[in-house]
Amino acid sequence: MSALMPTYARLPVTFSHGEGVYLFDTEGRRYLDGLSGIAVNGLGHAHPAVTRTIREQADKLVHASNLYGIAPQEQLAERLVELTDMENCFFGNSGAEANEAAIKLARLHGHNRGVEKPAIIVLEGAFHGRTLATLSATGNRKIQAGFEPLVSGFVRAPRNDAEAIRQIAANNPDVVAFLAEPVQGEGGVYPLDRDYLQAVRQICTEQGWLMMLDEVQTGNGRTGTWFAYQDLGFTPDVVTTAKGLGNGVPIGACLARGDAAALFGPGHHGSTYGGNPLVCSVALTVIETIASENLMSNATKMGALIREIIHGKTKSSGRLVETRGKGLMLGFQLDRDCPELVARALEAGLLINVTSGNTVRLLPPLLISESEATELANGVAELILGL
Repeated sequence: MSALMPTYARLPVTFSHGEGVYLFDTEGRRYLDGLSGIAVNGLGHAHPAVTRTIREQADKLVHASNLYGIAPQEQLAERLVELTDMENCFFGNSGAEANEAAIKLARLHGHNRGVEKPAIIVLEGAFHGRTLATLSATGNRKIQAGFEPLVSGFVRAPRNDAEAIRQIAANNPDVVAFLAEPVQGEGGVYPLDRDYLQAVRQICTEQGWLMMLDEVQTGNGRTGTWFAYQDLGFTPDVVTTAKGLGNGVPIGACLARGDAAALFGPGHHGSTYGGNPLVCSVALTVIETIASENLMSNATKMGALIREIIHGKTKSSGRLVETRGKGLMLGFQLDRDCPELVARALEAGLLINVTSGNTVRLLPPLLISESEATELANGVAELILGL
């Protein structure tokens, strides 16, 4: 019996090392990584710049405390603020922690406005994390079951329905914020409509709400821009990110601007490990590598290539119902549930994911080459056709 709590139904493989877009198991077999540790390893595995930064920073200082100044943390905050048009930043260790910070900002914003029980609009199909607050904000009853009572203060709305948001505004004076993923990841890789998000931005401004975007999975170049909202024609008040920011080291960030940037003061929030010298140094290297290697453009090009190949090979079969996503965040909805494809892919030397029961999700490293993208797409198409 394993000493680990059985919180994952793990696949029968253990990886020993990686190189670029490939992972190698303890038996020496090679796998093309189409999942990137769930959108984490944007620079692939064992990237030399990341490895070098980890070694150099570990030689100097891994952790002191947020009770003191941390130079790499300040440098990373300045870089993120520059990239996002935000004003300041709080660092935690994960996407869930970043979203917890955003939820606390919203509640503090509400209390400052005299709202006794501030509420946040969240969407059906959303996923924001597994802490109690972020679990409560998540729109998946299956993963909430057994953890009641959930945290109150969340108002559920259908995605892409601006009129529903207007109705909530007219009937619920306790609402103080809106929180959503610009592309719902765990919910099936559903991009929210541009017009819808622009309408929500206007409603938030009119109502004095904080517009908060969860870019934990979409951020750091995955959708073809630094953050997905930067291709949508507006700027949120709060944006959270994690995953691809650290390429595997644990880091999350909550960025804010305007009124939201002035909410937190000493004692309002904190993190023992958040923003330590090691993770911030790595994140700075990740950002500079994405920029210098033009990986956002590559994400757009390779994402289009993968879509084209899979659609072309499977369209006549009737298996493929819809293709969704942006850049290298792709979902292929099939005409039936297909959880068995994950194990079949593993046998074929591919790492993929199935979400929402019937959607093959691909999140390959941003540096994937044309030949590697073609290999991945051909392999996935064969799996779909073999259903």
